[in-house]
Amino acid sequence: MKKNRIIFWVATTIIFLWEGVMPALTSQTELAKEGISHLGYPAYFGVMLTVYKVLGALAIMLPIVPARIKEWAYAGLSFSLISAFISHWAVDGFNAQTPFPLIILAILMVSYVYYYKLKEPVAHRKVSIA
Repeated sequence: MKKNRIIFWVATTIIFLWEGVMPALTSQTELAKEGISHLGYPAYFGVMLTVYKVLGALAIMLPIVPARIKEWAYAGLSFSLISAFISHWAVDGFNAQTPFPLIILAILMVSYVYYYKLKEPVAHRKVSIA
């Protein structure tokens, strides 16, 4: 159980830093704006994407958030990472940076799997009336 908790929190913290903190701190830099523009997206898309990423990262990080909201956050972050992979591949072709969103997606999936591994024992507890 302790191993599962450590794996979950390490993976979730990486996602929180990469998908929440980093976009919040860097989304308005010229490099980030140029990156969004380079992929053919309008400037407002970068702002919108940053807000969704930060909210999603907070949702999976905070224990108080209900499971249904966490599900949507995991799904939204997954769609975002898959879309990033496709966008980079479509615009720049396949290069060393193209698969990077899939690496982050793999870490997100580890977080997701271990989130449910940690929830499982609670769901399967037997209540005895003695």
